Order: sequence, then C-alpha cells, then structure tokens
Amino acid sequence: QVQLVESGGGMVQAGDSLRLSCVVSGNPSSRYVLGWFRQAPGKEREFVAMVDWSGNIPSYGDSVLGRSTIFRDNGENTVALQINNLKHEDTAVYYCAAGTAFSRNPNLYNSWGQGTQVTVGS
Repeated sequence: QVQLVESGGGMVQAGDSLRLSCVVSGNPSSRYVLGWFRQAPGKEREFVAMVDWSGNIPSYGDSVLGRSTIFRDNGENTVALQINNLKHEDTAVYYCAAGTAFSRNPNLYNSWGQGTQVTVGS
C-alpha cells in the first residue's frame, strides 16, 4: 500500500502562485503515475494534473492549463504542483494520488493522500 502526504495549502489571494507538494512512501511500483485532483464542497472530484513515472510526460486539466506545472523527484519520491495566477474558483481540497494507468479518471488511482486545503480570495 502506497502512502501519500500533501502539504503546501493555505489561504492566498487571487493572482498569487502556490506550490503544493506530496511525499510518496510505502514501496510504490517502480513505474507509477502521480496525479493531482481537487474537490470543492458539493462538487465531484476534478482532475488537475498528472505525470508519468519518468517525469517527462505531464498532462493538465483544462482549468489549469497554461498556468500550472507538475514535476516529480523520483530520488526523493515527491511530486509537486505549481499553480500560477490563482483564481477564486481554484478553491478546493487538493489531493495527490498514485496509480498504474496514465489516466484522468480518479477511479483508476489506487492510493490517495488526505488532502490539503487551498483557499483563494477574490
């Protein structure tokens, strides 16, 4: 079983930038996908970004495309998400997840962190 722990959330202002990080442990597969999802109150979980095991193939959801970067450090078993020009609608709990399929479907991810809250003022 893989464990993931997110950090870096908090209260920010619209237009700010924020970097979230996630530490992965528990003997993950040597080739696994790491993704970021978010969920706002009363809404379904939304894909934000993912990156393949090598770190060379990122993918982004439409809501953050062009202002977000996902990157991983396999030596430290971490994955980070940078979001620039934050908007009020970015407010959500952000989760990191690990899986074996390169997919935007959260149901295909096997392990999840507990989440970190991001609140963006107007």
